[in-house]
Amino acid sequence: MILDKMLEGVPSHARNKVEETLDNVSVMMQVKNPKVARSMAPSAVRGLFLKQGKRSESVKMQANHQTHFDLTYAMDFPEMQELYRRAVENQWDGNKDLDWSTHVDPMNPEIPIINPDFMPFDGLGDYGIKLNKKEQATANYSLVTWMLSQFMHGEQGALYASAQVTESVGWMDGKFYGATQVMDEGRHLEVFLRYLDTKLEKTYQINDNLFVIIDDLMTDSRWDIKFLGMQIMVEGLALGAFSTLHNNTQEPLLRNLLKYVIQDEARHVHYGVLALKEHFSTGITDAERREREDWAFEVALLMRNRFMGHEVYEEQFEGLMTRRQWNKFILESPAMQRFRQQMFKRLIPNLDYIGLLSPRMQRHYEQAGLWSFKDGKNASQLTENDLLIDLQ
Repeated sequence: MILDKMLEGVPSHARNKVEETLDNVSVMMQVKNPKVARSMAPSAVRGLFLKQGKRSESVKMQANHQTHFDLTYAMDFPEMQELYRRAVENQWDGNKDLDWSTHVDPMNPEIPIINPDFMPFDGLGDYGIKLNKKEQATANYSLVTWMLSQFMHGEQGALYASAQVTESVGWMDGKFYGATQVMDEGRHLEVFLRYLDTKLEKTYQINDNLFVIIDDLMTDSRWDIKFLGMQIMVEGLALGAFSTLHNNTQEPLLRNLLKYVIQDEARHVHYGVLALKEHFSTGITDAERREREDWAFEVALLMRNRFMGHEVYEEQFEGLMTRRQWNKFILESPAMQRFRQQMFKRLIPNLDYIGLLSPRMQRHYEQAGLWSFKDGKNASQLTENDLLIDLQ
């Protein structure tokens, strides 16, 4: 590769910074729709280049949406009413319903925090890196901690986004349901934070790419983009990630925690497809539909290709292998393939159901290897129990 030859002899830290910068530039260059590129550019600059998610204790994100104050109080969306009733009936208490007295030792091989073969660390030998059993256990502990940290950051974003959507949505039934989701997201944030703080005793900063998505959603004035991004895209990512981790850990508290969260997330995605199918059928122009189709596709690719644990790499492997080598190792791992399978088998049918998989988009999804997921069940066809069947 030309780049490899150009970087020969460059110190590893400097080389990785160059590779990171070029990688980030390539992300924005790949966005084809100029409106999508313009809408995402400010968040991309803040997250990928200025790294605002890592530079201070808090970040201010300017909200620009309108609140829809309904003076008719019409309750004319029966499916949304049913979803609200299910949400009320299935509330749980993270303090009482989870056994926090459980002793968690992430280095205990008898109760692995994640299955030892989840990541093929033996494959690092191809890059001249050999890890002993203890080092592999440490790497697995770090990887799980990184994943749960991103879940926690994502839940904080979901908490604020769900509050904004509850303000903006036009159906009173939707506002009722939205209020339950705000409660759900607060509870999820609580339990992930508590698990990281008291059981794993470590957290990682927010991933730059996750920051970009959350910042973009929080600052966009259009309620349906917030809905599409959080309820369909991010929640779809979460369902895949939660299911993958649940099926690959033997730690009982974490398994139970994830099971509760997955049941809530199923309702959240269902809420999204109900609201957006109605809105996209009657409430947007053809040009607006094309923009949303392109936006969803770009975010799908961002989620597919960009969550690669760079924070773990920088902590443990920088200097031993290049950033590009780490990316290749992660992307080709069986764990990432299982995660993608879980994520996209839920996400793609939902995009089809709400009307964002037009013939114009088929070629793009086929080239990305995602079109094969189209005929799966969408969220309106799934219950909480259906999702629990996927859990092992």
